[in-house]
Amino acid sequence: MIKAPTRILFVVNAPEFFLSHRLPIAQAAKTEGYDVHIASAFGAKVGEIEKQGFTHHVVPFARRGQNPLSELKTILKLIALFRSLKPDLVHLVTIKPVVYGGIAARFSGVNAVVSAVSGLGTVFLASSIAAKARRWLVKRLYAAAFKQKRFAVIFQNPDDRNTLQSLVALELADTRMIRGSGVDLDDYPCLPEPEGKPVVVMAARLLSDKGVFEFVQAAQLLVERSVPVTMRLVGSPDPGNPTSVSKPDLESWKQAGVVELLGYRSDIAEQYAAANIVCLPSYREGLPKSLVEAAACGRAVVTTDVPGCRDAITPGVTGVVVPAKDPVGLADALQSLIQNPELRHKMGREGRKLAEEAFAIERIVAQHIEIYRDLLKP
Repeated sequence: MIKAPTRILFVVNAPEFFLSHRLPIAQAAKTEGYDVHIASAFGAKVGEIEKQGFTHHVVPFARRGQNPLSELKTILKLIALFRSLKPDLVHLVTIKPVVYGGIAARFSGVNAVVSAVSGLGTVFLASSIAAKARRWLVKRLYAAAFKQKRFAVIFQNPDDRNTLQSLVALELADTRMIRGSGVDLDDYPCLPEPEGKPVVVMAARLLSDKGVFEFVQAAQLLVERSVPVTMRLVGSPDPGNPTSVSKPDLESWKQAGVVELLGYRSDIAEQYAAANIVCLPSYREGLPKSLVEAAACGRAVVTTDVPGCRDAITPGVTGVVVPAKDPVGLADALQSLIQNPELRHKMGREGRKLAEEAFAIERIVAQHIEIYRDLLKP
């Protein structure tokens, strides 16, 4: 009797996220001979996943998750999917899949679980009474999700690992450290900086937690200081997120004219090639893909001294870190690099070296395949 190929199921919240952050890993797993399936909420990009040769399964992940019955329905759907598909290993990516998928795996007899913690989310940033209550609940959900037979938790920075280890009974031997989702260096070439007025670009979802307001405030300060610079904001609001920038905010920024609003763009490599500095003043990240891509493109970075952001650069070598929520410090750092092109160019060259050594997609993929092999050993 011919043995069926080992089956791996990726569980992600949205098809777009799978394509942008996990597709090369799934392709490599397929090349290795695994039977690869993908589960996510339905979306316009599901067809693209299927065109890649993967079987897709719809799981109703709600964006905001305020309805307990809806969230329970998601867990029950995952349990039913796991029991019918019988994956040998499930790879859970982002918060809801990690928590709900981990709980479902326990009820479904899944043999091996990989949980990718790509950030701890806004619940670990807020300080309100409601946020503290959510943290209490999240702690218990993580504890339940992390009780598995064969198990590995992938972290992108040590702060997230240490935080979760302090909250739940997580053995260090069950943790792995992989710096981000990787970047295809061929898709993000290192080109010379453009001539003329310096350009600073920030590419992110337009959320307050990404530091969007500080970026705009820093732009205003640079205008007041008569610093020659073009500040570009690439990204769109996320109405499903409570910290999203509002339409009135965008309208007021448009009228003020201190930042160029480019909206959502898929040509990030081209945007970075047309810029001199990349900026991300976020409050906390897993390991931001935008800064990995900036390093590949050979651009100096200004970011915040917070988990994830400081791990995506070599402070003082490939970029500069400033305190979070500090528009004056952000403006100072940007002005310094704008006025010192030699330092900027040196940081860009070092950033490209960092990308080649730590962020190349081949390296990230190999680390994941090694984890699969380890957990699937007889």
